[in-house]
Amino acid sequence: MTGLAAGSSDLLEHLLLDRAIKIAIVIAALGVLACGMTLLWRKVGRTKDRHD
Repeated sequence: MTGLAAGSSDLLEHLLLDRAIKIAIVIAALGVLACGMTLLWRKVGRTKDRHD
């Protein structure tokens, strides 16, 4: 009986670790996207000969 409970606990720990890793990847990707969009926004928005 203890083997089943230990297996269940290991599975839960593995699933939580997997979820945490996926969340960290998504947050890192969003950070990279935000930095890229900021750089593009600044580069496109600041032209020398701006005609409105």
